[in-house]
Amino acid sequence: MDWTEIKIKIPTAYIEIAGDIANLVVPYGIYIEDYSDLEIQAREVAHIDLIDEELLNADRENGIIHIYISPEDNPNEAVAFLEARLDAENIPHSIETDTTVWEDWINNWKKYFRSTKVGEKLLINPAWEDTKLDDEVAVGRVILNLEPGVAFGSGTHETTRLCLAALEKYVNNKTAMLDVGCGSGILSVAALLLGAKTAVGVDIDKLAVKTAIENGKMNGFDEDRYTVVHGDLTDKISGKYSLICANIVADAIILLSKNIRQFMTDDAVYIVSGIIDMREQEVKEALENYGFTIINRYEENGWICMELK
Repeated sequence: MDWTEIKIKIPTAYIEIAGDIANLVVPYGIYIEDYSDLEIQAREVAHIDLIDEELLNADRENGIIHIYISPEDNPNEAVAFLEARLDAENIPHSIETDTTVWEDWINNWKKYFRSTKVGEKLLINPAWEDTKLDDEVAVGRVILNLEPGVAFGSGTHETTRLCLAALEKYVNNKTAMLDVGCGSGILSVAALLLGAKTAVGVDIDKLAVKTAIENGKMNGFDEDRYTVVHGDLTDKISGKYSLICANIVADAIILLSKNIRQFMTDDAVYIVSGIIDMREQEVKEALENYGFTIINRYEENGWICMELK
C-alpha cells in the first residue's frame, strides 16, 4: 500500500513554526531539509570540513518539510489543513504531493474511512457505507452521512471531533445555529440531525459551500432549514443565533470574535476550535477582552476547543 508524500517548501526563517504545524498533521514525525547553516552544522554536529558538492549547491533560502501520510488517512484533508494553518500564520509556502494523481488519492483513502463515533450522540458515516440505525456501531446514535469531498471536515481531525462533542450538549428544537468556516458542513448538519430548528453555514471556499449543501441534502435538509453562504467570516450573515461554532484558525477566531456578539442571542453559546496550543493564550486574552467568559475548555493532541458565553 502506497503512502502519500507531502512536500512543503518555505523560507528557512519560518522553518521552526512551520515544522510545529506539520508535526500536528501526523503522529509519527516529519523530515525537514534545511541547509541554511550547512557549514556550521557540518563542523559542530558532524565534525567534518569536507561537504559534498551537491549539498553545497542546495537551496539556502528555502527549506522543505516532508510529511508522509499513511494509506489509512486522507491526504486531501492534510493538505487542506496545512494550507489553512500556514496561511493563518502568514507563512509563504508551496505544497506538492508525490506522483500519485489527484483523482486516485482523493478516492483511495475512502476504503479506510469507516463509521466513527463522536461524542455521546453522533456516528459519522461515510456516504459510501450503508450503515443502518440497528447496526451495532450505530445503536443509540444519530447517523450523519458524509461525503467530505475536498473540503475540510470528515470528523477524523481533533478540532472537528472536539467541536462536535461540545455542540451536542446545546442543541434543542429551538436552536438556530451558525457555522462559520463550515467546510464540509459537518458541524451544521450535525446540529440539524440533533434537532436544531435551523442552521446557516458560511465558507470562503466555493467548493466547500457546494460540498456542504450536498451533505445537507444527503441528510434530508434543504434550504427551508439549512442555508449555506459563500462569504468571508460573517460579511454575508444577518440575524441572531443561539449556537455559533467556528472551527477555523487562531487569527480568524480573534478577528471573528471582535464583532460576533451582534449575531448572538442573549443566552447564546459560542464554540471555537482549531486553536493550536501555542496560540491558546493569545486567543484567550482576545476573547476575554471582547467580553467572553470561557465555560469549558477541551484539549486533544495539542488542539484546543473552548465553549464561551
